[in-house]
Amino acid sequence: MKFIKRKRRALILLLIIPIALVFGIDAHVRTQASNYIVSPGDAPQADAILVLGARVYPDGNVSPILGDRLQVALELEQSGKSDTFIVSGDHGQVSYDEVNAMRTFLEARNVKPERIFMDHAGFSTYESMYRARDIFQARKIIIVTQQYHLMRAVYAARQLGLDAYGVASDKQAYTKMAYNQTREVLARNKDFMYLHVLRPKPTYLGEPIPITGDGRLTADRSRK
Repeated sequence: MKFIKRKRRALILLLIIPIALVFGIDAHVRTQASNYIVSPGDAPQADAILVLGARVYPDGNVSPILGDRLQVALELEQSGKSDTFIVSGDHGQVSYDEVNAMRTFLEARNVKPERIFMDHAGFSTYESMYRARDIFQARKIIIVTQQYHLMRAVYAARQLGLDAYGVASDKQAYTKMAYNQTREVLARNKDFMYLHVLRPKPTYLGEPIPITGDGRLTADRSRK
């Protein structure tokens, strides 16, 4: 009987410890990032405003969640925080293109093409931050995305050595937000492992394209 009780306790511990670790890491990421998440008015001046990609419709229009990110980025630019944009998202297939949709949105609102730097290989939050540092050679950035995602983005950026601040772009209620928030717990754990244990390189790196130059160098040749 004692053996059975000990075995049961051991099994309970085997279940509790991983769960506690997952939620402990999640809490650590959120706590560390929260100090650098600010209101638009309190955001510092920066080298660039980094907008993280999200769903784009087949007709090339941005989804509400991405449109709100871009709108907040424009508001930051208009208030003098930076005149340079990095739009980072998934353009791994010809048939799906987040970055050109973001570029079109900004240009339609009078942003100069030379001030828009396109990161076609921002396939994950971690890769977007890594490439902002190594490809675009940014040092101080304002990251724009929704609150649920912002904590991980700011944490990753700062762990990679960027002087990063976050501004939330929650302008409305979004569909599937409960799912996104639940998934984000695991995503924070994944990026924590990337940052502190695995340190993988992005899918693609390449020659630097400093944000002090001309953003048109990052445009598709057929779209310049």
